[in-house]
Amino acid sequence: MLRDQLDAPALDWRAKGFWQPGPAVSSADFAAAGHHLFGGAVSWPVLVARSAAITHNIDTMAAFCARHGFSFAPHGKTTMAPALFTAQLAAGAWAVTVATANQLLACRALGVPRVLLANQLLDPVPLRWLAGELDHGFEALFYVDSVAGVEAIGAALADQPGTRPVRVLAELGHPGGRTGCRTVDELVEVAEAVAATARVRLDGVSGYEGGLPDSAAVTAYLGRIREATVRLADRGLLAAEVVVSAGGSAWFDIVADQLGGAWLPGHDLRVVLRSGAYITHDHGYYAEHTPFRRVRNEGSLEQALEIWAQVTSTPEPGLAIVGMGKRDAPYDEGLPVPLRIRRASGAVEGADGLSVTRLNDQHAYLRVPPEVEVRPGDLLCFGISHPCTAFDKWRTIPMVDDGYTIVDVLHTYF
Repeated sequence: MLRDQLDAPALDWRAKGFWQPGPAVSSADFAAAGHHLFGGAVSWPVLVARSAAITHNIDTMAAFCARHGFSFAPHGKTTMAPALFTAQLAAGAWAVTVATANQLLACRALGVPRVLLANQLLDPVPLRWLAGELDHGFEALFYVDSVAGVEAIGAALADQPGTRPVRVLAELGHPGGRTGCRTVDELVEVAEAVAATARVRLDGVSGYEGGLPDSAAVTAYLGRIREATVRLADRGLLAAEVVVSAGGSAWFDIVADQLGGAWLPGHDLRVVLRSGAYITHDHGYYAEHTPFRRVRNEGSLEQALEIWAQVTSTPEPGLAIVGMGKRDAPYDEGLPVPLRIRRASGAVEGADGLSVTRLNDQHAYLRVPPEVEVRPGDLLCFGISHPCTAFDKWRTIPMVDDGYTIVDVLHTYF
């Protein structure tokens, strides 16, 4: 059973999705009580994580990386759940990836031994903190994509005590993308600036292909990452061990094709994949975009997140209002997907023909075809689209077995 590394907060009236009007109860005691999801211990709406699906997905991605000789640094900003970090590390993850200085701090507090910050770090206060933590055994890498950024790092560390250098990856972007040098020549300039800066060490090259439109664009971009890495190595700007990192949750099969193998002679090459959404998958964006649709022999992922919400009103034919909104469900990469109806009797039926048309803060508009009856009080199970904007809406998440008995409680730290 997965457990937080911290003392988990007790569950009481502050725990969204749990019905605890009486004295607070510890997460461990709550999980040990064997509550059924529909037995009165939770309120609606509630986000639920299916334990078996999460375990399956962690094992599937670990096996994929092992087959291709990759190191894995799953993107922890998807969940910010220490119990899931623990499970990912136990399955062989090399590091945990984060996106912000505060997430880096959280990982340090949680005891994560190595963190990849997939972003620039320019604030002098966190930079000086990180330099101090490195001398106490913490390992971290982050990105640089400009000479000005390298100079800011150097200035922040100029008077900082300690001996261990901060480790950076030169980031290569693409036109129209977000961060990263736009050309290989710019990347070389950044690498040369790192070489000239005390207390900063270049460990390799990184990039993010997730915003590109198709496989051809991804293939070309990953080829430029290889080209950039080779040029840096040829100029003597890289050490014996080189980290090359890429790979969101939509194109990691092409990353395997383009960055796998021993293509940097004279160096110990570590290719680090950073996928994050795989851990729960979804019924929307990633159901359509997962590479396992293209490479079916490599495995499959299972949808692990569900939102259960109650029909509160059926004000006119063809319309039902459900007590679930933007505060509860992701909506940036597609609306929630109706999966099942649970009647007041406990009978469960399919939700074919139902669709969510829009969300308010606390309400969902459900289109109901004439042949389907939906009644106030019915519970609906929804799949989600884009787990990265689901977990941040919930500080406590019941984890259930396949029979919907609550077996654990996940805590998130956004």
